[in-house]
Amino acid sequence: MELPRDPALDSTRAFFSEGYDWIGNRCRALGSDVFRARILLRPVVCMMGEEAARRFYDGDSFTRAGAMPQTTLRQLQDKGSVQALDGAAHRHRKQLFLSMMVGDPAEALADAFERRWHADLPRWQGRAEVRMHEAFGRLLCGAACDWLGVPVENDALRRRTREMLAMIGGAGSVGPRAWRGLALRRGAEHWAREVVRHVRDGTLAVRKDTPIARLAGFRDLDGELLDLRTAGVELLNIVRPTVAVSRFLCFATLALHRQRGAAAFVKDREPARLQAFAQEVRRFYPFFPVIGGRVRTPFRFRGHAFGRGDWVLLGLHATNHDPRLWEAPEAFRPERFLDREPGAFALVPQGAGAHADDHRCPGEWITLALLRRLVPLLLATEHRLPPQDLSIPHNRFPTLPRRGLRLGFA
Repeated sequence: MELPRDPALDSTRAFFSEGYDWIGNRCRALGSDVFRARILLRPVVCMMGEEAARRFYDGDSFTRAGAMPQTTLRQLQDKGSVQALDGAAHRHRKQLFLSMMVGDPAEALADAFERRWHADLPRWQGRAEVRMHEAFGRLLCGAACDWLGVPVENDALRRRTREMLAMIGGAGSVGPRAWRGLALRRGAEHWAREVVRHVRDGTLAVRKDTPIARLAGFRDLDGELLDLRTAGVELLNIVRPTVAVSRFLCFATLALHRQRGAAAFVKDREPARLQAFAQEVRRFYPFFPVIGGRVRTPFRFRGHAFGRGDWVLLGLHATNHDPRLWEAPEAFRPERFLDREPGAFALVPQGAGAHADDHRCPGEWITLALLRRLVPLLLATEHRLPPQDLSIPHNRFPTLPRRGLRLGFA
């Protein structure tokens, strides 16, 4: 069966122009949730929706190797990281991350975030404008390092925060933003390697139950410690995604101020409502537009034969706004999650499928815990939203309000 095809000779310009909306727009225009196109002159199959996500995240059909631009890979994961592995090696290392991030550990990181919030709040009070993306980034970077067992402060914290934000901001771009992210990553990599080295040789004394001790002592399927480079990469793969949650925190703050009924929905701080609000922030606001894969094991889907090496893009934002899955998907309605447990292949801002077996982000629990923790802190803090441009460009990856998000504090 021949899949529908985007009529453009090459869709690169349209992809970067329409951004998060491109896959959804083309699927609607072509009347199909799967279509063929060319991006960067290379053939690609694009998909959206629950069934497409189920196929993409079945655990065996796809590899992430060769599916992302090198500049994106270097800033988001890098070679040798857990997300670059497949099969038994991926599952074995993934268990390390899940053991550190699910349940109580996620709440412990949220506790560290709350302590940092109260420590930094006096610096904000009395200021007419605080740039919250950077402020949240600093809180999250400090909290992540506290939680890991390697606290950083002052100039070191400012450097680590700047590096993490640059990597995240440059991951979906080409040109100066990407170059800056890659340049600053080198300093972060050196720091991470030195942390692991000093934990292993005892120069940096840490408790055995801390995440950094577990990472430094982790052994692969052959019983070998990770080499310093790979262990450093995985350390960054804890800190950087935690700092990336600053974007969700900005969107949650924006929702409380601008989405009708949002503040009233969570005003009583009921756990179920905080969780529902957090899930709707993750569904509604754009994070990353797509995830790429290369076919590892040939299969058929929608009557089309996918061959080994075929390049496929799954629309994450398109699936989160799929009207087949979500009533009024363009409306912010946290109540939709009060009586609905989101399916593993329907709500996909950080990937889909089973966390233990697939390449779904193990940091979802941390994201949710941080969002649940932020809301009561904001509600208890006297602040205001000054006049500013709060439009969210859909052709910037990852995105934020156009001029960032600024709050004034009493």
